Amino acid sequence: MKKLYIIKCGSTFENPNGDFEDWIIEKLEKKDLNISTIDVQKNQTLPKPDKNDAIIITGSHSMVTDEESWSIELENWLPKIIEEEIPLLAICYGHQLLAKCLGGVSGYHENGIEIGTVDIFLEDFAKDDELFSNLPNSFKAHTVHSQTVLELPKNAIRLAFNSHDINHAYKVGSKAWGVQFHPEFDVDAMNLYINEVSKKKNLDASKLISQSEDTVIATSIIKEFERLFL
Repeated sequence: MKKLYIIKCGSTFENPNGDFEDWIIEKLEKKDLNISTIDVQKNQTLPKPDKNDAIIITGSHSMVTDEESWSIELENWLPKIIEEEIPLLAICYGHQLLAKCLGGVSGYHENGIEIGTVDIFLEDFAKDDELFSNLPNSFKAHTVHSQTVLELPKNAIRLAFNSHDINHAYKVGSKAWGVQFHPEFDVDAMNLYINEVSKKKNLDASKLISQSEDTVIATSIIKEFERLFL
């Protein structure tokens, strides 16, 4: 039976609606999938998946440039996953770490944090990509990140961008994708982050919350990944 491994790179803020892995699972269509969550911050052993399995890497409150021991272990594990063509969807922190492990550059964005519901635009050739081909040319997505992919790895294909971040999505190898935005977020998750982050940063939380909206198209990326590989 196919198995989905969720590589958990951290936990979200305390809230009644679960954690990163719960939000991903909630977006899946099938409720009887064989799913295993691996909490790498708790030093749980990384799996040895085969080509029939699939992997989703979560976001994190950590920073890729801090190079924590668990992150280095994950970074060293990823190239073989790409080489073996095991389907992979890497979100936010995962997106940045995937680029870094393959020779790209991830670090702090010169314009600071991107947070809130934003517009994402597809590159023309995204229409030929099996995961992105059914998406419209532009769509809304939820974001919260201070670091970003500054330079894509060689041979990576940029799929999506916006005015803040040129590398919002890319593909590398035959079955691996990185997305900077959060397809697992809903409005409640987005507003949770706006409220919590605004306590530490000079944000207009009320304005950002007023601009929050459903991001069904962004969420469909998780559903399409499931349809294709699970």
